[in-house]
Amino acid sequence: MKNKNRQQQSKYNEQVRHRINAGRVAIRSQISFFSRQFGQVSSEWKPDETRVTFADFAISEKLTSELGRDFPRDNFCSEEANPLDEVMELDADFAWIIDPVDGTNNYALGFPLCAISLALLYQGQPIYGFIYDHSIGELIEGGPGFGVLREQKKLDNPTRLPREQIIIGCHFPLRKTQLEGLGSILQQHRIRSFGSSALMFAHIATGYLSGAIDYRVKVWDIAAAFAICQGHSIAFRFIDSSPFPLKTFHPTNDLCPCYCCTKEMSNEFEKAILLTTDVGNRESLKISVSKD
Repeated sequence: MKNKNRQQQSKYNEQVRHRINAGRVAIRSQISFFSRQFGQVSSEWKPDETRVTFADFAISEKLTSELGRDFPRDNFCSEEANPLDEVMELDADFAWIIDPVDGTNNYALGFPLCAISLALLYQGQPIYGFIYDHSIGELIEGGPGFGVLREQKKLDNPTRLPREQIIIGCHFPLRKTQLEGLGSILQQHRIRSFGSSALMFAHIATGYLSGAIDYRVKVWDIAAAFAICQGHSIAFRFIDSSPFPLKTFHPTNDLCPCYCCTKEMSNEFEKAILLTTDVGNRESLKISVSKD
């Protein structure tokens, strides 16, 4: 929080701490239900050909209800809860972005790479994130100034790895230009496709991955991971424009293709991203870089 006096900063810090504690409790309160429904939940397909389950609606409603009791003036954004006939203006200082089941296909089919994702925003900017990783049964959280924690134990910053140990996350399918542009990365490094963007990007902060790229994410897929990665000063880069600061929310928000990587991988990623654009557009390509 910049340009505030000591009293204002103290009040802000207290407001953030209160929300972090409440967010952690709210996420943990849903783990039992999430686990019971795993691989058993009924699901259907939405018009955009993405899967949605009963658990998406139930967890979204529970998180909104629990946090809304403590913070009634905050904004609450969820793909499955916000009405389709109106755009939400984020007019409160604090907002929450909920992705009740990230990796819905995995979740519905009983494959453990899935998550609950919750992000806290201040004036449209992610400042703290929670991601419950069902595959390991642990809560990953963090944000700028807070570091990165797993089960409330601080993690060290990722160490520089030898090239032969580097693992990159990437989701498929890719368009031909994207596939060709990423050719050097795909050929030189081990690739993992999680099926959950939240987990994929969060595990750059934990040190499992050295980088990841996803062309088909929306803001709720990456908001929590965005904050968590900044806990280790790992910046997201958006291939088009950055969705942050987020000023409006709607379940049909535009895609926000992005990548995130450790410093030793940044040049390699930037060159690859440049090659994914058409030759005529390379001169004008501007990559939006997140600010700490």
